[in-house]
Amino acid sequence: MVVLVEALSLERDSHLGENLLDRRATLPVLIVVDLSAARQGLVAKRLPHFEHLSGPLTPIVVGGHENGGYPYRQRSPPYDGRVIEVVALVVGAYVVGMFPTATIVGQRLGVDPTREGSGNPGASNIYRLASRKAGVIVGLIDMGKGAAPAALALMVSGRPAAHAVWVAAVVGHVWPVLRGFRGGKGVATAGGAGLMISPIIGLLCALTFLVVVKVLRVAALGSLSIAFSYPLLATIAGLPAWEILVSVGVAAILVVRHQSNIRRLLSER
Repeated sequence: MVVLVEALSLERDSHLGENLLDRRATLPVLIVVDLSAARQGLVAKRLPHFEHLSGPLTPIVVGGHENGGYPYRQRSPPYDGRVIEVVALVVGAYVVGMFPTATIVGQRLGVDPTREGSGNPGASNIYRLASRKAGVIVGLIDMGKGAAPAALALMVSGRPAAHAVWVAAVVGHVWPVLRGFRGGKGVATAGGAGLMISPIIGLLCALTFLVVVKVLRVAALGSLSIAFSYPLLATIAGLPAWEILVSVGVAAILVVRHQSNIRRLLSER
């Protein structure tokens, strides 16, 4: 912002600041350079000395001038570019989460996982309806639906965005708007994103899943073990409270989608 200030008031000020973002400094400046790439906004160069000025009024940028002049106050824009970035990542993750992996693989193998077996378009149902290979393929692709958006968010925006993307990808898989909000149970997608966000915890959860399924021979119990073990391990690892709360939210989605399995397991006891 360029304003007109009295040259005399600047000559009296011996404290020449440099950073427009530091309101404690006095800022008689002459040249303003845009360094948005460095996230500094406006940075100003010092005037070397005020031995004489060409006129009684000089156009310069001033911020926090103590002894005179017109203080410049930085105003926040109506939106933040980083907010738009995170929103784009979240929407993209939801769209990726909607990709109907099990349905596409099932169609190529002559089965419909939404109408056959358990009716769940997921890796476990494809495994039972078609083959182990088909189930593994569906599981890996569904994991990628969570892992890829989470990894991108980590690289571009950091952990808060990655956690938001985690939830969005799982919601897209579980409640896809283009398929009448009838999707899978979200275990593989949640696991893929969790593996990117916290690799050690993700690997421990995967190991827990394999052990439970191997011993109890019930995939639903393996899935529920992931839902409960991730927040527990995150707490033990001392992760921030907000990260633990997000993992609890993801776990709650998985538990809700396994209600029928839980009821069936309880009735068999």
